[in-house]
Amino acid sequence: MLRSPIHQLHSFHPEIANHLEIIANQLHHAGAQSRESQALSSDSPILEQVAQQHHRLAQEYEALLVHIRGLPGFDSFLRPIKANNLVRAARTGPIVVINCNKDRCDALLVLPGVNTISHVALPNFTEEKARLARSEVEKSLRCKGIRERGFKVRSNPDEKDNFASVLSVLWNDIVKPILDVLEYTNEVSNEKLPHIIWCPTGALSFLPLHAAGDYDRPRSRVFDYVVSSYTPTLAALLTSNPSLPSTSNTSRLLAVGLEFTPGHSQLPGATVELAHLKQRIQGMDTYSELVNDQATSASVLDAMEQHDWVHLACHAHQNAKDPTKSGFFLYGGVLDLAAINQRSFKNKGLAFLSACQTATGDEKLADEAIHLAAGLLMAGYPSVIATMWSVVDEDAPFLADRVYSRLLENWQVGNGEAGKALHGAVAELRERVGEKEFTRWVPYIHLGS
Repeated sequence: MLRSPIHQLHSFHPEIANHLEIIANQLHHAGAQSRESQALSSDSPILEQVAQQHHRLAQEYEALLVHIRGLPGFDSFLRPIKANNLVRAARTGPIVVINCNKDRCDALLVLPGVNTISHVALPNFTEEKARLARSEVEKSLRCKGIRERGFKVRSNPDEKDNFASVLSVLWNDIVKPILDVLEYTNEVSNEKLPHIIWCPTGALSFLPLHAAGDYDRPRSRVFDYVVSSYTPTLAALLTSNPSLPSTSNTSRLLAVGLEFTPGHSQLPGATVELAHLKQRIQGMDTYSELVNDQATSASVLDAMEQHDWVHLACHAHQNAKDPTKSGFFLYGGVLDLAAINQRSFKNKGLAFLSACQTATGDEKLADEAIHLAAGLLMAGYPSVIATMWSVVDEDAPFLADRVYSRLLENWQVGNGEAGKALHGAVAELRERVGEKEFTRWVPYIHLGS
């Protein structure tokens, strides 16, 4: 499961959280006992006793909720998020929630400082179009032979690559109409592009809105106008806090790298990646490495608690049957989402998941947004860089180095810094490999704030 309000309560007030769970379980049991007693007994004293117990527990539960909501930061505990509170999530720029059904598509805009939510109709896109677009993306990836990080790019002449047409549809039917409403396509300053956070739902969750564009026409690409980030839910933005700037470079970064993993392709790029990172932080006491046989699940989890940022350069996988078992292949086993969410990470910064398929959810659970990147976001990292599919091993070190060249000056994330750093780094990668080499530069995405 992704981290719930109960998990948050456990992080800050474990005794109160345990008490609440005990009462909730007793209340559930008492309710079941009451129904059973009504079915099996006509003895009014017994029914009265069961009813009194249920009433007492309900009162105790409500009283505890009142107490919890009086604690700092828990005033909305287990309450639905009010629309006028959503504006707090849009602190770095507009948030765009997109919903599709069989007849049409709609976007809701949460704008900074605006207490009302705007609606944008997108009548030319439907749920069926989203499914077809996802299918075309998957065909393109198969055509390139993409399975895991470390793959060799190949071309299958028997299979048509429609990636560009998918990006064109996303641009014309979804992204451009939204940017037009926001008036972002009128005047553009390359010096300071606005930051937008996409919150797609359903089948749209698997599509690269951040790369939407008509690549046969100039000035028709989303990255010409905005810096893009994603969020699986609005709640994820509301519960995350930006890391504080560190002028003394006191933030601690953990780098995990596995070049050799049994049963998987070799990742020489992982070693190069960590070498670049180490060189950028040379002479600082803020950098730690766990490589190869040092990088067990237990050692990595323990080290994550002791460090503010984490960089994972390894193989990863998604478990479609049980998304909580999706994880990173480490030495001797898998560090899965379930284990990550059992830890209480506080005041974290960036999680850089330089693996493969770290931001790809299970299609059957599209609206649940359960994947590794979302798991790290919910676990306490306000900013996550991840990949939508497997990446070329030689690209990963270059991309990571360019991201950190932009971030390590201030060691600050949570206010759009990581999204902007990735935007610039991907632009350099795109120039290096070619704009229409979509499978190489499109997979890199930023989640959070």
